[in-house]
Amino acid sequence: MADLTRLTAAQIAEKIASGDLTAVEVTEAHLARIDAVDEKVHAFLHVDREGALATAREVDAKRERGERLGPLAGVPLALKDLFTTRGVPTTVGSKILEGWIPPYDATVTRKLKEADVVILGKTNMDEFAMGSSTENSAYGHTGNPWDLTRVPGGSGGGSSAAITAYEAALAIGTDTGGSIRQPAALTGTVGVKPTYGGVSRYGMVAFSSSLDQGGPCARTVLDAALLHSVIAGHDELDSTSIDQPVPDVVAAARNGDVAGLRVGVVKEFRGEHYQAGVMQRVDESVELLRELGAEVVEVSCPSFTKALAAYYLIAPAECSSNLARFDAMRYGLRVGDDGTHSAEEVTALTREAGFGDEVKRRVMLGTYALSSGYYDAYYGSAQKVRTLISRDFERAFEQVDVLVSPTTPTTAFPVGERADDPMAMYLADLCTIPANLAGNAAMSIPCGLAPEDGLPVGLQIIAPAMADDRLYRVGAAVEAAHQARWGHPLLEEAPSL
Repeated sequence: MADLTRLTAAQIAEKIASGDLTAVEVTEAHLARIDAVDEKVHAFLHVDREGALATAREVDAKRERGERLGPLAGVPLALKDLFTTRGVPTTVGSKILEGWIPPYDATVTRKLKEADVVILGKTNMDEFAMGSSTENSAYGHTGNPWDLTRVPGGSGGGSSAAITAYEAALAIGTDTGGSIRQPAALTGTVGVKPTYGGVSRYGMVAFSSSLDQGGPCARTVLDAALLHSVIAGHDELDSTSIDQPVPDVVAAARNGDVAGLRVGVVKEFRGEHYQAGVMQRVDESVELLRELGAEVVEVSCPSFTKALAAYYLIAPAECSSNLARFDAMRYGLRVGDDGTHSAEEVTALTREAGFGDEVKRRVMLGTYALSSGYYDAYYGSAQKVRTLISRDFERAFEQVDVLVSPTTPTTAFPVGERADDPMAMYLADLCTIPANLAGNAAMSIPCGLAPEDGLPVGLQIIAPAMADDRLYRVGAAVEAAHQARWGHPLLEEAPSL
């Protein structure tokens, strides 16, 4: 049974479609794996055992009836606890939504169900997706399966840890400033932030509406592409959804030819904050691309150095607005409603009890940035920097087809090391934030282990909006080159739980 959890999503789907495996067998194997290791990893907040097995049985029944199965039918998936799922708890890692059972499915959830993907349960995350380590979850932190004393990244550390620990073949994350790509880098997996608007945000609990984007997490580039193709596409329920055809990411992932492709190395993404071993592995990957026929040039994007500051004004400002809905009057936690407190006092008591420190920090910062007399100085200025960053991307993509950089400046850091230093924590997203501010597509793929600590390093690939297929083309090339050179997939080196 353990061997079934080592199969890729593509292999699982193929074996179920051919009748070599049943979806129930595969689901039971992954549920058994969760039972065996998740007490140590804590990737899941809720395991929907009955729902998963019911979906698996229906997949097997469809195959027996000769019905056509989708490309991921029967594949077990872990869903970040940010997507509403009818009848299943959705907490966004916060006490303020503890026990809330949504009456409807997010569009991503619905598409997964329609594709007969087996949703195993909901994964742990930084509260309201605010964090870079999954330590801000109200329900305890998640461990990195490579070293349980280290963080798996955030905010989607539960999703990345679940696939690293072989508890799920696939996962869904969300990326506001790097929350898919950064955990992917720290856990040696593949994580993709699609073009903003490429995947519907309907039913995805909002943090920062102009930045949030759902996307796939996987162990291989092809698996990520297959999942991307299932969840992407226009949605009339989301006013920010792009009404254009989804790029053929699956064909790009099966291709992996980068001959003649122009690759830009971002000059600004190196320096004092970057671990030597991270840069070594990234530079080796760039050289691999050169050997595969890509044209490699250095590209300067000077406004990227201001991205971190701009992000931490824009995102808190938007979260201040979005989280105003948690007022104890409509749903979720309610504290102090004993007849002795006013509605305003109940709201204040509920927020005090229900929100964690990082959420409170960002709400206060965002409210201040939006307040009368400070709007232009802070929020307005940050939006101007955002425009400059978009222009830097535009100029860069006139010269090259994709940009590459480290995904994160360092490998996974110890649990607790940055918990009391928000600025040090925020630096984990130094390389990922610009793509969110501009709305471009971006991916992180594993590119080896840092020699200092033997932990995974991520290579970030950035493509223009609606050119998501370029990510998969480059990612597949690097993945294949690494496997050819070292003889095995990176993830097989992960310590056994």
